[in-house]
Amino acid sequence: MAENEFDTYENGEKQTGNSSKTVNPKKVNGKKSNAFMLILNGEFLTKEFFLSNLNYIFFIMFLLIIIISKGYYGKQLIDDANKTQRDLDQKAAEFIEAKSRLEFVTRRYKLVEKLKSRDLLESQNTKKVIRLRKENE
Repeated sequence: MAENEFDTYENGEKQTGNSSKTVNPKKVNGKKSNAFMLILNGEFLTKEFFLSNLNYIFFIMFLLIIIISKGYYGKQLIDDANKTQRDLDQKAAEFIEAKSRLEFVTRRYKLVEKLKSRDLLESQNTKKVIRLRKENE
């Protein structure tokens, strides 16, 4: 009996002719097919390939979720840093404004005007500094 060119071997049994079973997609002509060829011919979508590589698929999905969450976390950190910088700038502006108001209110001529109503006058004598000498000197 002549062998048919469509003969396939599956589970150690020879099947000839118009068989409904196909060759294992992982082996073509005794060689393992590479991933690029599996993608090009669409064999990576088969149920057998999907189930045999389920662990890797879940791992890749897990890595994708981590990458996406890292991006959102980074965006949140940048937003928080910007918000903190705006708050700091606002507080610095409020401090400068309050300091200028205090300086304006406590100017010498303003104090003199306020004290006139209490009959207190500005001293005409200059300030005297009293310094104590230490015994060692």
